[in-house]
Amino acid sequence: MKLEYSGQERVQAEADKVWRFIQDPQKVASCLPDLKSVEIKDEKNMVATVGVAVGPVRGTFRFNIELDPRPEENKVMVRLRGGGLGSAVDLTASASITDQGDQTTLLDWQGQATVSGPAASLGGRVLDAQAKKLIQTVFANLSQRMSEA
Repeated sequence: MKLEYSGQERVQAEADKVWRFIQDPQKVASCLPDLKSVEIKDEKNMVATVGVAVGPVRGTFRFNIELDPRPEENKVMVRLRGGGLGSAVDLTASASITDQGDQTTLLDWQGQATVSGPAASLGGRVLDAQAKKLIQTVFANLSQRMSEA
């Protein structure tokens, strides 16, 4: 099943602070909902284990995550691959990072995911609603962590 998402989020931090944050895999991992563990491989790669619940499908999923910050393009790219409980997820996302001049930064993001296995068999509406909830949680956590820093 293929899913596509896009949106904009305003973060309560200047762009320089956003760049410093997203270039730290440990900080980025802290924004993942229901994070069980994270293993930082290098400055761009990590393996995260998270709790996932999509309808009746609940369990632990393991994801290889690659962060590719591109300050010269004012963009960050993210690649996530992995899964669990017989389901697989392959996600590619990007966010343009624009300083708004008022101590906020606009993240204009888009992403495409392919999901297979039991999670995909739940149907588009259930999976779509859960994916949107997860995206909103990641951005809420990002905003909160940056306001604390």
